[in-house]
Amino acid sequence: MVYDLSVELIQATVQLEQPLADGSRTVGTGFLITDSDADGRPRTILITAAHVLDRMPAVSVRIGYRVQAQDGVWRYDPQTLKIRDGDHPLWVKHAGRDVAALVVQVPPAFAKAAIPLAWLAQDDTFDKFALGPGDEMMVLGFPRGLSANTAGFPILRSGRVASYPLAPVTAYPTFLMDFSVFPGNSGGPVFMAEGARRRPGAKEVQDVQFIAGLVTQQVELSGERLEIGIVTHAKYIRETIALLGKAPPTVLTEGPSVVGPKIQAETAASAAVSAIALGEAR
Repeated sequence: MVYDLSVELIQATVQLEQPLADGSRTVGTGFLITDSDADGRPRTILITAAHVLDRMPAVSVRIGYRVQAQDGVWRYDPQTLKIRDGDHPLWVKHAGRDVAALVVQVPPAFAKAAIPLAWLAQDDTFDKFALGPGDEMMVLGFPRGLSANTAGFPILRSGRVASYPLAPVTAYPTFLMDFSVFPGNSGGPVFMAEGARRRPGAKEVQDVQFIAGLVTQQVELSGERLEIGIVTHAKYIRETIALLGKAPPTVLTEGPSVVGPKIQAETAASAAVSAIALGEAR
């Protein structure tokens, strides 16, 4: 079966938001992965940047599901997702990277839309496809809380790999992409979906579709945004998922099927973390 990873990930990517007391809201991006727990039971996992959840102080967030009616029209259907039990976070966080994972109960359509774990890049994926600086990748997210339409789908953008080398991942846990990062982009998936890529020096073409990582930071120098995004490799998503073990799924509570209030302000909580210098972009 032929897959279009762009469409598959659009379906699996959701907005995360939490209203604040001053009428503004904190916004981030997450995406859904499916795998099996230690007992072989299927589960759905929400992936986002750890700082997105860390800086949402309330016990619940709004997760932006979408529903398709019989006439084919989509509507935004956000629901309430519990992320804390009192002061205790219900997600797991990578010890050294800005990655969080949370087992969730989702509507059946979203359980089906979740991306298989196997689509996350392996340690050798960049070398396997001879990827490097200048290669184009796609990014999904909700910059400044904006969506592509009233149905709440994420905005698809692209950028080129802007750093070298990319491997080994253990030595270079992040890489740079030439695209502007805005509040709300944090946690969004970065991926490659190229159906006919010719490997340099080879005659054959390859179907190259994989999730390279997620947006975790932006680069700033002396307070100036350099329009460079920092991507944490998928290896660390895999390692974070491995920390879940047999964690029970987080309870999803039904919420009103309405679009939330217009953004009045954005907080630093939803913005990508700023790196003062490239040496700190790790």
